[in-house]
Amino acid sequence: MGGLELELFSLPGLVLATALLLLALCLRGRRTRRAGEPPLIKGWIPYLGVTLKFQKDPLGFLKSLQKQHGDIFTILLGGKYITFILDPFQYQLVMKNQKQLSFRKFGNKLSEKTFSIKQMIHNNDMDDELHVVYQLLQGKSLDILLEDLMQNIKQMFEVQLLKTTNWKMAQLLTFCGTMIFDITFTTLHGKFLAGDSTKYISELRENFFKFDDKFSLLASEIPIELLGNIKSVQQKLIKCLTSEKLAEFKGSSEIVQKRQEILEKYYVREDFEIGAHHLAFLWASVANTFPAMFWAMYYLLRHPEAMAAVRDEIDRLLQSTGQKQGSGFSIYLTREQLDSLVYLESVIFETFRLCSFSGTIRVIEEDLTLSSETGNFCLRKGDMLCVLPAVTHTDPEIFEAPEEFRFDRFTEDGKKKTTFFKGERKIKYYLSPFGFGASKCPGRFFADGLWVLLSHAGSTKENMKSS
Repeated sequence: MGGLELELFSLPGLVLATALLLLALCLRGRRTRRAGEPPLIKGWIPYLGVTLKFQKDPLGFLKSLQKQHGDIFTILLGGKYITFILDPFQYQLVMKNQKQLSFRKFGNKLSEKTFSIKQMIHNNDMDDELHVVYQLLQGKSLDILLEDLMQNIKQMFEVQLLKTTNWKMAQLLTFCGTMIFDITFTTLHGKFLAGDSTKYISELRENFFKFDDKFSLLASEIPIELLGNIKSVQQKLIKCLTSEKLAEFKGSSEIVQKRQEILEKYYVREDFEIGAHHLAFLWASVANTFPAMFWAMYYLLRHPEAMAAVRDEIDRLLQSTGQKQGSGFSIYLTREQLDSLVYLESVIFETFRLCSFSGTIRVIEEDLTLSSETGNFCLRKGDMLCVLPAVTHTDPEIFEAPEEFRFDRFTEDGKKKTTFFKGERKIKYYLSPFGFGASKCPGRFFADGLWVLLSHAGSTKENMKSS
């Protein structure tokens, strides 16, 4: 055996192994389009397919394929065959075929690759129970969460504002990252009582953004061992969110408490993987909220007419509720009052439209034929299906001058605008930053409240001016 091992690792052996690997990849890339299947674009590089072109400009590349092949096509991307549906009138196909198009399999595999959560793959009951808990991000439970949110913004916003002396992009990025993380973490998990709370959250925040910076690579199934010290960073984050550590916090939210109860049904309380679940929940709460908040604040600072409209709207609301703008952030707004801020919501929606690149992904569980308005098309078991709303968000047929920021795009005669057309047809899914169906972001209501409150707080501060 030893001689054979040495022979394999000799130069001729390595050449042979490389040749065999390339042959295997080439054979994998020999897939041909079957009758009834969407157009197939494989590229010329085995396994990678069109990955390099896609990475350079994902949206531009997909739009170029749309012009050539139509709204539905399949590409080879990093060893995976992914069928894209780019026609917004066909998005409902994903929701009508949830049994054959699984989000669970994709989501659980992603959780394993990124957060080291292994049990979800084999335990559907736990997965189902954890998803039911997301109802606590709606209704009365959400109202309680928003009350805590406002209190934390009141306590933290002024402190961070005083530390920031100018509003160039780098400083705004740091400000938004700090605010979003600290406020979200404190609202969900409560206050740390066992030591220096400021130092603890600061270190947690620093490691979180190091981890988030490599998240897309982890999601692409690049082994964590090849990403420098990210394995160590991930383990530090999980350790900070174990059952033992969370017991040192006071005032955790109802949803975190309920998740902990469920996790303790399926793990022993000391299991390290419980911390991995809490890390996944924290990441979902912060990772997309932070860039959206940054761009909303950026556009408000860059567009004085938007800032003026938002400030006027907030002033009128506060006057109607008997509250006054003061030097401190001491207002109280209900969820219904937040919903009435038409121009602020329009700014946030327009930010989503310009900056959101999230997609809805499903694993195809069995060979399947879908019936669309343009005809039937076949999907193969094991492939993936992707709906990418960013294509719709930048469609000039739906949004005039889609490359421009228009703060009032989602208003009409001083009210919310909810009717948009493509051609002469009304379009239902004109803005979909939170996904669809089973993969629709469960924290979207909490995120909405956080964006509105922080955007309000920022828009009412005179020293927040673009540098």
